[in-house]
Amino acid sequence: MADAIPTNPTAWNDDPDVQLMLRVQGGDAFAFEQLMQRYHGRLVRILRHVAGSDESAEDLAQDVFLRVFRARASYQPSAKFSTWLFHIAHNVASNAIRDRKRRKEVQVYGTTGSQSAILSLDQMAMASSGAMPVRRLDKVERAEMVRLAVESLSERQRMALLLCKFEGLSYQEIAEAMELSVQAVKSLLSRARVNLKQILGPYVNSGQPTGTEIPED
Repeated sequence: MADAIPTNPTAWNDDPDVQLMLRVQGGDAFAFEQLMQRYHGRLVRILRHVAGSDESAEDLAQDVFLRVFRARASYQPSAKFSTWLFHIAHNVASNAIRDRKRRKEVQVYGTTGSQSAILSLDQMAMASSGAMPVRRLDKVERAEMVRLAVESLSERQRMALLLCKFEGLSYQEIAEAMELSVQAVKSLLSRARVNLKQILGPYVNSGQPTGTEIPED
């Protein structure tokens, strides 16, 4: 099926979330509620970077859980539950991005999404400082600049970064969730690291943490 992860079958009986999903497979509605409570906030946090708003992220998260419920009869624990779930979330996010691109009107002045994010960073810096000098940003400003910088990444770089940095998935788990090789994941994260450094460099002081630091290989 479309939401299956192409991995060799492995026993994941020690994963409590796998056990919950197996109970869902057996018709346990309370187990499904527990999974939703555990992962709802985490899904919304990731999908917000795709959807652009809390409301849209909520809708996408509900779509993910709906797919999980529909897949219960054919579910096979061939990976950690979180890996399987984020694989579904990646598919939902990719579909949402494609749909949005189809509906999107021609942008003013022909700017791309990446260019728009960078322009927003420039405007934000100008508004807060009156010029473009490097200065220390407060926590809220820094968080907003990081959000805009992450939005400027390509779809796959963004998802790999979110799964690595915010969910703590291993390279192997990210590869399974995104249906890529481990080497491809490392390459995506390396490019994301370089791109973020280039984008955020003019706006933050050297050594000032941004919260998007990616561990080196």
